[in-house]
Amino acid sequence: MMRRVQTFAPKPHLNWRALKTTRWYELALRFVFGGAITVIAGELAKAYGPVFGGLFLAFPAIFPATATLIEKHEKERKEKCGMSGAVRGREAAALCARGTETGSLGLISFGISVWLLAPRLNFALTLSIALCTWFAVSYSAWNMQRRRVCSH
Repeated sequence: MMRRVQTFAPKPHLNWRALKTTRWYELALRFVFGGAITVIAGELAKAYGPVFGGLFLAFPAIFPATATLIEKHEKERKEKCGMSGAVRGREAAALCARGTETGSLGLISFGISVWLLAPRLNFALTLSIALCTWFAVSYSAWNMQRRRVCSH
């Protein structure tokens, strides 16, 4: 039987205490994984053209490492309290995936904006407009998701 993941959408905030619980090798893992994907995308762009290489830059380079670390941390936290943390770890990773899904809409809008505006405008203006578009779409998608979840 599948269990429905209970979701919530808190307001974004900075948690400075999380820096104390993050280990250096976890940050290194994210950096190495993201860098490797970027190098692969660059090599593919050289071999097959920038459009093909750009498809791989859209790969969620940091998400896989982050999701596994979130699952691990949540599981460890529950196990310290004497409970099984396997389910909570998976649920926390699923919530991270939901945020990634929402952010992907912003990434798509950024890419489309650059694609449409770069031939017509200078690059600084193109990136500025694309960044504003990314923020507006990402925020709107997050806000709609938050309202939908909170209304249930």
